[in-house]
Amino acid sequence: MKIRIESMTRLGKVPADIRKEHKGFDEWDFVVSRHDHPSILQILIDGRDPNAIDIEGKALPTLVYLAREKRPQIHHNFKAGALNALIRISSRISNAPFVLNVDCDMHSNNSKAIRDALCLFLDEENGREIGYVQYPQTFGNLTKNEIYGSLRVVMKLELAGFDGNGGPCYIGTGCVHRRESLCGMKYSKELVVEWKAMKYDRKIIEKASSIEGNCKALASCTYEENTPWGKEMGVKYGCVVEDILTGICIQSRGWRSVYLTPQREAFLGMVPTTLLDTLVQHKRWAEGDFQIFLSKLFPFVYGCQNMPLKLQLSYCIYLLWVPNCFATLYYVFVPSFCLLKGISLFPKISSSWGIPYLYVIVVHRVHSLVEFVWLGGTVRGWLNEQRMWMFKRTTSYFFAAIDNILKLCGFSKSAFIITGKVADDDVNRRYEQESMEFGTSSPMFTALATLALFNLFGLVVVGTNKAINDDARIKVFDIFGFQILLCCVLVFVNLPIYQGIFFRKDSGKIPASVTLRSIAFALLASTLAMY
Repeated sequence: MKIRIESMTRLGKVPADIRKEHKGFDEWDFVVSRHDHPSILQILIDGRDPNAIDIEGKALPTLVYLAREKRPQIHHNFKAGALNALIRISSRISNAPFVLNVDCDMHSNNSKAIRDALCLFLDEENGREIGYVQYPQTFGNLTKNEIYGSLRVVMKLELAGFDGNGGPCYIGTGCVHRRESLCGMKYSKELVVEWKAMKYDRKIIEKASSIEGNCKALASCTYEENTPWGKEMGVKYGCVVEDILTGICIQSRGWRSVYLTPQREAFLGMVPTTLLDTLVQHKRWAEGDFQIFLSKLFPFVYGCQNMPLKLQLSYCIYLLWVPNCFATLYYVFVPSFCLLKGISLFPKISSSWGIPYLYVIVVHRVHSLVEFVWLGGTVRGWLNEQRMWMFKRTTSYFFAAIDNILKLCGFSKSAFIITGKVADDDVNRRYEQESMEFGTSSPMFTALATLALFNLFGLVVVGTNKAINDDARIKVFDIFGFQILLCCVLVFVNLPIYQGIFFRKDSGKIPASVTLRSIAFALLASTLAMY
């Protein structure tokens, strides 16, 4: 199997000998585009067939290949549409009471994960009220110091807090669903009776070819017209974070969710290996979360009857990512702007009013560092996490805010952008060496470089001002000390950007066009501040 996978990856297609074994692959020979084709479905392994066994003589489960119908003129609803097609097809073939959902870049890392989830579902006292069991999203390709940050704190701490507040949100992967909850049913004690009565009768034998023909209609692009699919049934449409929205709807119908964190990670996926892919991914998440906040499906409105207040508040941590970006942008830009203009924003260093500022800054950062290291991270990894926290808030969340405003004004529509997980050898090498990847021109890089250069210019101007003598410098530091310290911290955080602009020669450096635009914008802002 390992050789087969490697050969297919190298060739970029299914080898001819394997294509001959399965007629489903041959149907692609008559397809002009992967965006315009009929439903392609084949049962590769029929679990009812007594001959479907492995080399040890044990029965194999049913394995189905499906490519749902796509037509250019009909919206296919991206990942949510694919999941709903799979839900319908699986209900016709097996109708198993539980559904496991993982992303295509994830693989199983714990053979006991499914059994552990089923133990919760089958619990005689509380199992019947569980709608889904969510596993943490973990990654197998993280570097030692997590150059682009990670979801370490979110997955190991915040979602565990969700669990204590009423159940974790659905994060779109590594999740075992109860079929009834996923198909729009409200929680009811009677559902347990229906499940116990459900049996799989192996005596009812239907030819695989007959099943394939009957199921293709369920995967057609017109099947969902004038049906509740995507609205009241299945994964929700109309939002780029269909997972969060679906989880809210399931919990608002009375179902409870459980967060399961085994000692050995259940599933491992791949984290983006470039800065731009990371920022774009978080932009999509932030845009979708704020879209939910502004919609009628906001937890305080839609889930007020069945969701506890503390769970509704827990969702606000992520639904309000977009508004929080403006506070970060203020502290990244305004203090340095006022420093160049000679306007003091904070108390004097010698003033007792400065103690609360120092206390909050030091205690919060120390708490954050201890928390990160306690969860298995490194000190340098924490520094990278802080850097990415600022990068995401000044670019991803800000651009998500702009997109939401344009959408509300009717100038644009939400688009599902697939996060790139495949990179060339040079990019992978730099990623393993923990060298930040820029390489391409992007408005996000222009914004980051402009803010970085603006803070650098402000620090240089203040530090090299010859009109200030030694006594005056002490007075200036007393008045503007907090602003100068903040500017120094921002310069330190932005060191990889300065390296990408001035020192790096490889293809991962910041492009010259981005550098020129950023210098121009930073000089313009500095000039406006000084004159």
